[in-house]
Amino acid sequence: MKAEDTNKFDLQELLAKLQDLDFENVGGWPTPIKIGAAVIVFAVVIGLGYMFSITDLNNQRDRAESSERTLMQQLEQKAHRAHHLDQYRAQLAEMEETFGSLLQQLPRETEVPGLLEDITHTGLGSGLEFDRIELAAETEREFYAELPIQIIVRGDYHGFGAFVSGVAGLPRIVTLHDFSIVPAQQGSNERLLRMNVTAKTYRYASSPSSAPAPQADQRRRR
Repeated sequence: MKAEDTNKFDLQELLAKLQDLDFENVGGWPTPIKIGAAVIVFAVVIGLGYMFSITDLNNQRDRAESSERTLMQQLEQKAHRAHHLDQYRAQLAEMEETFGSLLQQLPRETEVPGLLEDITHTGLGSGLEFDRIELAAETEREFYAELPIQIIVRGDYHGFGAFVSGVAGLPRIVTLHDFSIVPAQQGSNERLLRMNVTAKTYRYASSPSSAPAPQADQRRRR
C-alpha cells in the first residue's frame, strides 16, 4: 500500500472517530484526542487570558505612563518656579512699589478742589473758555471709586489737543471719556467749537468715603 493511501486511510479513520465521540463521556476518548483537546483548551485559555488580563494591564500601563508624563511636567514647572523664586520675589517687591506709587497719584477727598483748579488752569493755558466744570456722583468699584468731572469748554481743535495733552501730564491720574465736539453756536459763522468731555479721577476704596466735595461751576473767559 502506498504512503498516500495510508495517510488517507488514517485521516478518514480519525474523522470517523471524531464523529463518534461522546461529549458526555470525555474520559472514554482516545488518548491522542484527549491530548489534542487539552492543547486546544489551553490555547483558548491563553487567548482569553491575554484578551482580558494582558490587555487590561497594557491599558493600566498606558494610564500610568500618561500620569507619569503629567507629573513630570508639573515637577519641571515647580522646579522652574523654585529656581526663579528670588526673581519672583524681586518682581513682587517692584510691583508693590509701583502700586504704592500709583496709589499716591490718586487724590484724597481734600485734594479734589485742587485737581479741579489744575484742570481749569490747563484749559485756560490751552486757550479754551470754560462753560462748565463740576463734579458728578461718585461711582464705587471693587477696589477703587471713580470721581467723574463734567467739563464743557469752547475753543478750536488745537486748543482741545493741547488741553488733552496737558491733562494727561498732570501729576494725578486723570482719564478723559465720552468726547463730544459740536459747533459752539448753531448757524454761527464763528469758528469756535464746543467740547463736552468727562474727566475721571480715582480714589482708592480701602478708606471710607467722606462727604462729597462741593460742586464747582465755573464760567471763565480768555
